[in-house]
Amino acid sequence: MNLPQLYLASKSPRRQEILAGLKIPFKLIDSPYEEKFSDVADLEPEEQAAKLAGLKAFHASSTLNKGLVIGADTIVVQGNSILGKPADRVEAERMLNALSGRRHRVVTGLALVDAEGLRTYSHAEVTYVYFRELSAKDIKTYLDTDEPYDKAGAYGIQGHAGLFVEKIEGCYFNVVGFPVVAFEKMMQMAGYDLVDFMGSR
Repeated sequence: MNLPQLYLASKSPRRQEILAGLKIPFKLIDSPYEEKFSDVADLEPEEQAAKLAGLKAFHASSTLNKGLVIGADTIVVQGNSILGKPADRVEAERMLNALSGRRHRVVTGLALVDAEGLRTYSHAEVTYVYFRELSAKDIKTYLDTDEPYDKAGAYGIQGHAGLFVEKIEGCYFNVVGFPVVAFEKMMQMAGYDLVDFMGSR
């Protein structure tokens, strides 16, 4: 079977590691799309994440004649507030205090664009994450690492912040930034079996 090339339109090392760990060959591709909140301001968080993922993948696919382009976008939602990547230490501290002892949801939008036919498939996966109460020492120690500053919600579950998580409801990989079962279903919608890609190149 002649399989299309997979392209990942994401600079996230976590997403790259997950795909590589599944032995799925892919190439990185830059997306010219510059994320603007005004593009999604009137949408619910799930719709926001799915649309941003789609915009990233669609714009990246414009440089290709064929292949499948994957886009992703992860946001953290606490109550009615959307927590993106913190701008600085003060904002990261505010986010961690807001998450302490409470449940929040992590939403990852996934999109798959067929560059040849320009068909787009999109989905938003939701996982609920429960943080234990964080002490001032917990937060200060974590802020002294480089972990919080390039992650939505100012934490990475796969790192030191795993100590903060009492439990999750849903997909662990979604919290890291790439829900693998949702991706498999999306590939099936596009007419492909993800297993065929494993170790194919």
